[in-house]
Amino acid sequence: MEKFETFTGIVCPLDRSNVDTDAIIPKQFLKSIKRSGFGPNLFDEWRYLDHGEPGMDNSKRAVNPDFVLNDPRYQGAQILLARKNFGCGSSREHAPWALADYGFRVILAPSFADIFFSNCFKNGLLPIVLEEDIVDKLFRLASEDPALRIGVDLQAQQLFPGGEAMPFEVDPFRKHCLLQGLDDIGLTLQQVDAIRTYEARRKSEAPWLFS
Repeated sequence: MEKFETFTGIVCPLDRSNVDTDAIIPKQFLKSIKRSGFGPNLFDEWRYLDHGEPGMDNSKRAVNPDFVLNDPRYQGAQILLARKNFGCGSSREHAPWALADYGFRVILAPSFADIFFSNCFKNGLLPIVLEEDIVDKLFRLASEDPALRIGVDLQAQQLFPGGEAMPFEVDPFRKHCLLQGLDDIGLTLQQVDAIRTYEARRKSEAPWLFS
C-alpha cells in the first residue's frame, strides 16, 4: 500500500447525505477481486446517462453534465467532500477501491458508515470526520472558489483550507499504518521472521502435518 504523504489536493464537493456503497460502485461491477480498474465506474449511475455494465467503453457513453465529477473544474480532485453517513449500505470493499482508483486520497464528512470507514484505512484512503458546521463551511468555501485546494498533513493531523489550520482526529494505530503504507498483509509481513521460526518448529514437532 502506498504511504500517505502530505499533499495539497483539489476538493470535489459531493453535496449529498447517505451516499451508499451501491451508488459508489454499483453491484454489476463487483465481479473482479482486483483492486484496480474500478475508477471509471465510480458513481456510475450518477455519472452517466445510460445504464453501465462491465466491459462497456466509457469514452462512448453519454455523461451527466450536472454531476460534480463531470465538471471540468474538479478533474484530478483528490479530496472528496461529502455529507453525513457516507459509505452506508453493503460492506463491499470495492467502494474504497473505486474511490482510490479514481484518485481520491481523502474523504471529508460529518460521519461515515463503520465498515466503510475501516475499509478506507486498509486501502490507503484517509476518511476524516469533521463537525457539521465545519463541513458546511468547507462547502461554502468550495462554492465560492471552485478551484479550492486543501492541504493535508496526516502527521500533524491538520487540514489547511485557504491557509487556515484546521485540526482533525485520527486513531493512532490507523495513522501509523497509513504513514508507513501498511495494510493487513504488510502488518503481517513485519513478523515474517517470527512466522518462519514458528513454522520450522512446528514442522520439527509435527512433521506429519507437512507431508
